[in-house]
Amino acid sequence: MKNLKLYSEITSTLQLQSEGEVLLFSAYDIERNRFFFASSDNLIYTLYLSSFENEEAWTKGPLQAEIDPLGLEPEDVITSFDYLMEKEALIVGTTSGLLLLHTVDGKETEVVGRVEGGVKCISPSPDGDLLGVTTGFGQLLVMTHDWDLLYETALEDHPEGVDVCEPDLSSTEMFGSPISWRGDGKYFATLSGVSNSSSLKKRLKVWERDAGAVHASSEPKELMGSILEWMPSGAKIAAVCDRKAEEEGPSIVFYERNGLERSSFHIDEPTHATVELLKWNCSSDLLAAVVRSGNYDSVKIWFFNNNHWYLKHEIKYTRKDGVRFMWDPTKSQHLISWTLGGQVTVYKFIWVTAVMDDSTALVIDGSKILVTSLSLSLMPPTMYLFSLSFPTAVREMAFHSINGKNRLAALLSNGCLCVAELPMPDTWEELEGKEFSVEPCLSATSLGSFVHLIWLDSHVLLAVSHHGFNHSNCSFQTSSMEDRLLGFYLQEIELTCSEDNAPGLLTCSGWHATVSYQNLLEGLVMGIAPNPAKKCSAFVQFDGGQVFEYTSKLGINRRDLKHDEISFSSSCPWMNVVLVGVTEPSKLLFFGLDDMARLHVGRRMLCSNCSSFSFYCNLANNVITHLILATKQDLLFIVDISDILHKELELTYENFIHVGSKRREEENVNFINIWERGAKLVGVLHGEEAAVILQTNRGNLECIYPRKLVLASIVNALNQRRFRDALLMVRRHRIDFNVIVDYCGLQVFIQLASEFVRQVNNLSYITEFVCAIKSENLTQTLYKKFLSPPSCKEHNDLQANDFRGSDASLDSNNKVSSVLLALRRALEEQIPESPARVLCILTTLARSDPPALEEALERVKVIREMELLGSDDSRRKNCPSAEEALKHLLWLSDSEAVFEAALGLYDLNLAAIVALNSHRDPKEFLPFLQELERMPFLLMCYSIDLRLHRFEKALKHIVSAGDAYFADCMNLMKKNPQLFPLGLQLITDPTKRGQVLEALGDHLSDEKCFEDAAATYLCCSSLQKALKAYRECGNWSGVLTVAGLLKLEKDEVLQLAHDLCEELQALGKPGEAAKIALDYCGDINVGINLLISARDWEEALRVAFLHGREDLFSEVKNASLECAISLIDEYKEGLEKVGKYLARYLAVRQRRLLLAAKLQSEERLINDLDDDTASEASSTFSGMSVYTTGTRKSSAASTGSTLASKARDTRRQRSRGKIRPGSPGEEMALVEHLKGMSLTAGAKRELKSLLVSLVMIGNEETARKLQHVGENFQLSHMAAVRLAEDTMSNDSINEHAHTLERYLQKVKTEQQDLDAFSWRCRVFLSH
Repeated sequence: MKNLKLYSEITSTLQLQSEGEVLLFSAYDIERNRFFFASSDNLIYTLYLSSFENEEAWTKGPLQAEIDPLGLEPEDVITSFDYLMEKEALIVGTTSGLLLLHTVDGKETEVVGRVEGGVKCISPSPDGDLLGVTTGFGQLLVMTHDWDLLYETALEDHPEGVDVCEPDLSSTEMFGSPISWRGDGKYFATLSGVSNSSSLKKRLKVWERDAGAVHASSEPKELMGSILEWMPSGAKIAAVCDRKAEEEGPSIVFYERNGLERSSFHIDEPTHATVELLKWNCSSDLLAAVVRSGNYDSVKIWFFNNNHWYLKHEIKYTRKDGVRFMWDPTKSQHLISWTLGGQVTVYKFIWVTAVMDDSTALVIDGSKILVTSLSLSLMPPTMYLFSLSFPTAVREMAFHSINGKNRLAALLSNGCLCVAELPMPDTWEELEGKEFSVEPCLSATSLGSFVHLIWLDSHVLLAVSHHGFNHSNCSFQTSSMEDRLLGFYLQEIELTCSEDNAPGLLTCSGWHATVSYQNLLEGLVMGIAPNPAKKCSAFVQFDGGQVFEYTSKLGINRRDLKHDEISFSSSCPWMNVVLVGVTEPSKLLFFGLDDMARLHVGRRMLCSNCSSFSFYCNLANNVITHLILATKQDLLFIVDISDILHKELELTYENFIHVGSKRREEENVNFINIWERGAKLVGVLHGEEAAVILQTNRGNLECIYPRKLVLASIVNALNQRRFRDALLMVRRHRIDFNVIVDYCGLQVFIQLASEFVRQVNNLSYITEFVCAIKSENLTQTLYKKFLSPPSCKEHNDLQANDFRGSDASLDSNNKVSSVLLALRRALEEQIPESPARVLCILTTLARSDPPALEEALERVKVIREMELLGSDDSRRKNCPSAEEALKHLLWLSDSEAVFEAALGLYDLNLAAIVALNSHRDPKEFLPFLQELERMPFLLMCYSIDLRLHRFEKALKHIVSAGDAYFADCMNLMKKNPQLFPLGLQLITDPTKRGQVLEALGDHLSDEKCFEDAAATYLCCSSLQKALKAYRECGNWSGVLTVAGLLKLEKDEVLQLAHDLCEELQALGKPGEAAKIALDYCGDINVGINLLISARDWEEALRVAFLHGREDLFSEVKNASLECAISLIDEYKEGLEKVGKYLARYLAVRQRRLLLAAKLQSEERLINDLDDDTASEASSTFSGMSVYTTGTRKSSAASTGSTLASKARDTRRQRSRGKIRPGSPGEEMALVEHLKGMSLTAGAKRELKSLLVSLVMIGNEETARKLQHVGENFQLSHMAAVRLAEDTMSNDSINEHAHTLERYLQKVKTEQQDLDAFSWRCRVFLSH
């Protein structure tokens, strides 16, 4: 599925020295890229191929070549000629038997040997170590490059006694007896006649290199001339078979190394045709030959695929030119030809896909174009749908398809132009197997030889043609005016048709071609591409990558300032211009692939190892949405055009290079592995097909459906609200059905559920869709990398807007139930009533979350009741049988769940039917159902509710059963405490309600909810239990209040107060204990002491002054002074600790950063290792230092027991908070300890109270000193914490910037007025 396109043709003339001189032989110097010719005048011409690149393509002047005479005798003629790379010289053989070594650079000629009978052929081995020579006497000589003869033997097997003494140098076999080496030089092959035979039969012999023995010999066959060519890969030996005896044209025969004939093919030429030359290219995939027939010599190029030889290109010369050629030894698709008169042409070919943009395959095979519509059928080569036959071989073609109109233009090897109009593709199946002959267009002037050809419009062609060369127009007699057209032209050709186009038929004749515009080119054109955004416009790429716009009748606009934006950085033989931009304004993107496998987008290189590329569009607006890219690593990438526009390729596609040593999760793989090495991308099926067509090296076609393209086509259908098409694609490609809901959005889909059901209109498809619905959002999980986030966001916005007016019964948080409810309503509205609809509705109920089995059974119950009544109305006929419906429900759900749902309906008969249809043993369920049947209805419901754990219904039923079952009611609530609120609503009797409240209070007490328990006890007047509950929770005010309600005696209250005071002291609440001691116990001394313990200095002073106790005042004064002195010492010590911990932290942090930098540099080296080595090395480094965050573990440690892991976790919990010098967690422990040294809210409150008290007792200096020390401590602490936090977020520590002094100044200036310093007294503030 590919064609050989000629993209560059440079021709120039070698000026020969005499009029009758002709070129005979050629040789090539790979190292210095120069060409040698030997002429009939025994002159050697040296031509550098770089001159073809330097010379302008339109130049008609002669080539500059170096000329060296050989100095042979006049009667001596050159018979063989080749270049020896090891000697850097030419080896020449003559008719007189001379072997000459000519050094071109030194202009010296040396006679290195003479052979009897003259030299017929010289052939060096591929490695240059040996030289094979055949003589006119039929002898084979093999010598070293030092001219030492290894062996000599006869080519033919002559009878004994026959002596060959006359050289065979006749004109017909003058340059015969060829030698062809295998690519590795181990074997070589020759052709020789058959002795004692008057026929022209010849025999192929394969010789062993070292021994000179015949390895194999073929059967005699009528082989033409002295043509023999061993494929460089070594698989085949090609020769030409003369079939004149069979009245057929020649055929090319292939032999194996063992001499057996392997295969052959006809070259489709008349009987008198002859093959003059046969050559393989260096990659062994193209075979070229010079075929002489009539007045022309043709260079034909064949390609082998799927056991068929395709004639891919043909170049015609006049017979008098005597064309010869050779392939470039290093570039497999470059061919160099020359004529006897010295015209040298360099042809550069590329492989282009034969699949057009509309998925039509047009494969060139000689004079035929094989047509296949891949969108109709994926026919593998060599099969095809129908063919177009032309008078001669096709060289170039262009295809135009728009709005169903398809036109094909083809340039033939004889210079004629043919046009055919094809019918609509949907009628092509009727053309299968047919062949249509296409007639040449009528033209008054020569059109020239085309290098590039495209359609500008449905009736205008744009071509790059050249005039003035021997092979340009072989079928036209050029006039004197046309002789003036020399060089390359960009010309428009207008086409008209004199025949009417019949629908369903091809228009293959009646076309007229007229050159309407010609523009002489000033540079070599590499490619032309139509402008998809403008009619009658195209883009022309010149050598070097510059691209200019061409407009019909106006020519090339070289003054366009934007051409630099659309040009390439190098010449790109493969060029495409595509229109992109769906949501954004349309934009043109220029894609080019150069011969170095670099894919360019404008001047930006997209990929450095691209082998082929194509494009995909959704056909909705013919805008390209994806680039399909195959790499030389046999990876297939599907690239969003939006990623190219936003330049997000490096991160997303990792430069299109897969590093095999990296372990990736499956969800991160963004390419497809091409399963067969060397497979090429040949085409794409657009729109809903969403397929990529690959062709393997064997020739067969493979069609794959990349998930990214499939999802893109599904999304396109959903955006257009084509739900049926989207559902069909989901089913066909086995995509999760949830993508339809998740992409549209839950609320949007619910709104459109009715439209979804109407479009699909297939209950089987809807049932399949219903069964697949699940709560997971696939746009965030499975298909996250395929569905772009902007689309998802857009639909999320739509969800929020559309759901505002939706039904309140739809739960936006339950995707499954909401979707199935919407579908169920849509089914009832859109689909006529039928048994299938009922089953589908049952499916929506069974698949709900949770399953709505009771509602489903209600529907089954209605059907069963209609059956029992024997109703024959239409509704009964549109329903399935109850048994069928029930079996369908059992198939969808767990049988036990359906049985319990039937019980939940309190229908024992229905439950029995369910049990029987689920194939349960009657012994299991009949006794239970019979027991239920014997119970009263309310008790039966109560028993069923208990079995089904429906405790609220059970409570309602048991309460309704009467007072006799109140004990069961209480037991049910005690076992299920969540029922107490419902029980309090249902039970209205005051006595029973009190019992319920007391039971609830007991439950709350058991749950340690003493406050709630006390309130509950108060509701039922259980004051003793309320007192106990308040005491349990430490609510002393509540205890004393309830004591008042109980009307306890004064002594009992006093004793209770003493007990509470002791309990509160034990609980560490001296302030509350002091209040009880003062208010209830009347103990002033104990109260003052408790206030001092609580550090409530102001209150202690107030109480002392209240009771006029000087002794207590002195006690408070002394205690406050002692506390102030203690706090001053504590804050001074804390200030030192802050500095100490901060210094240690900065030192640890600095060393950690240095070690991290060292490990990072070593990690770069580890990345070059394989996965296992890198993993092992990184785990070794993870715990080697005390400054790393991990710990070093051996492989044995990783397999330790769970018990040991728990023990380690316990030890870590115990040691948490401790700072272990040198431990991995020292850094974080230091920071946490620093943060933990801050003043708490309670400490600030006590500090402020102490400052006020010190002022009251007259110790102002102590208060001032305390405030100063405390303020310094708090400022230093805040500065240290801020410094630690800043250094933790940085990768470096600045010794000048990251200091405590600098941060202390910042804190002083920034945080003086914050609430953190509200404890200070303004009178003591320092300035």
